[in-house]
Formats: sequence, C-alpha cells, structure tokens
Amino acid sequence: MKHIEPFSILYENDRFLVVNKASGIAVIADRWDDSKERLDELLNAYYAKEAGEAASAVPPREPRTPFPHRVYVVHRIDRDTSGLVLFAKTKEAHRDLSSLFESRSIEKTYLAVIHGRPGWTETVCDLPLRADGDREHRTVIDKAKGKHALTHFKLLAEVGAYSLIQAQIETGRTHQIRVHLASLGHPVVCDPLYGNTKPVYLSAFKRGWRGDSMEEKPLLARLGLHAYSLVLPEGSSEIRSFTAPLPRDFRALVNQMEKSLGTDLNLE
Repeated sequence: MKHIEPFSILYENDRFLVVNKASGIAVIADRWDDSKERLDELLNAYYAKEAGEAASAVPPREPRTPFPHRVYVVHRIDRDTSGLVLFAKTKEAHRDLSSLFESRSIEKTYLAVIHGRPGWTETVCDLPLRADGDREHRTVIDKAKGKHALTHFKLLAEVGAYSLIQAQIETGRTHQIRVHLASLGHPVVCDPLYGNTKPVYLSAFKRGWRGDSMEEKPLLARLGLHAYSLVLPEGSSEIRSFTAPLPRDFRALVNQMEKSLGTDLNLE
C-alpha cells in the first residue's frame, strides 16, 4: 500500500504557513482521543529538525524560514477532512489571523461528494447547531440552544447516485457542513457519524460493469470532504488565495465523474 504523506506546506512567510493535510490526522489534540497523530506536533517536529540541520551544516546555511519554535493553530478542520489549515508562527500573527476568522473576513470553500441528486443548484442552510449533542459526540441541530450556523451550497455535478458540491461557510461550527448536508437529505459519502461508511466504487459510474464485486477496490473509502481554498482579505498577505490540490482518492472519484459527464470540472 502506498504511503500517504501526512502534510505538505503550500506557502509560508515569517508570519504564517498554509498546510495541506491528509485525511485521518487531527489538527490539534482531540477532546476524546489525543493518542493519534497530530498535525501541530508534526509541524513542530518538522521545524525543529530543519533548524537542527541548518545549525549543523558545514558550511553554515540559513534556514529556509525563521524557526517559530512552535506553531499556533488558527482554525481547525475535522480529522477525516483533507485540505487547508492555517497556522501562525508568532503570537501576534495568531491574534491577527484569528480575528479575521472571527470577523468572517476569510473566505473558506470546501468540496464534498454527497449521496443523491439535490433538487437545487444553489441553496443556503442556516440551521443552528450544538456540538457534542449525543453519546457519539455528534453535532446536532438545536433551534432553541444551538449557535448560529450558515452554509452556502452550490451543485457542481450529478452522476448516478452521487453529486459533487461546493460549500462556503460563514461560520465555523464543529461538523457544520456535514450536519447541514445530512439535514438536507444528502450526507457526505463515507461519513460514519451523519451518513454511512459504504465506500464509493468505480462500478457506480460504469454501465454494464462486469468486474468481480468481491475484488473491486473503492475509489473513495473515507470522508468525502476536502477543504479546497482559502482567500484572505486584501492587505493581509502578499499572496491572498490558496488552493489545496485534490488528494489522490478524491481526484480519482472526480475523474470518474468527469468521464461520465464528458466534461472537465476545472478543479486543481
């Protein structure tokens, strides 16, 4: 089985870095299980190693960027969601970037593969959400005690029993996109909390497929949600827009959807 790297750094300067993380890695300590691999610790170890290599090099060389000693997480995405995460390198940058998120000045766009074919091309969901609402620690819809949550959805493609949608969130509630999609009757594929874990197979897109169903390998067997892009407000950085390439499994699924449609969806 091919090893999947846990993260790649897409951009960094003296103030912050933009990281593309793999599915299955928590951004910071999880309230319910802190024993698994964590992105913040992986990044701290990466920078410590880089600083050590720079210090011991002969002749000496400058580090690629100043070693921050530790990174500060600015926002989180779910453990099983792949894609973009923003980290600050200084306390001042952390304060400034966190303020931008709190004021909803940063545009966040996700891609999701969902069950079913929506009856809309665009829609908005504003159901209030309450985190940790049951024994499974799911987020639940709670119109009385839930916090305001707003998600904009746009349909990109429909193929067979699946659809590809774009989601833009104005608030950042735990599992917000997943819960809102499930409430609309279209849970994200392979979602163990709000849908089902059944993988997506090639046979779902191939008419007259004659392979061995017992031997078929899934195109996607993990949560079909990807944090695709971040756009910072003007003046916050020399580069403002960041896009995370689709992971191999997500890309394979989108490729099959494109082949079935006979069109290119123009995704990275």
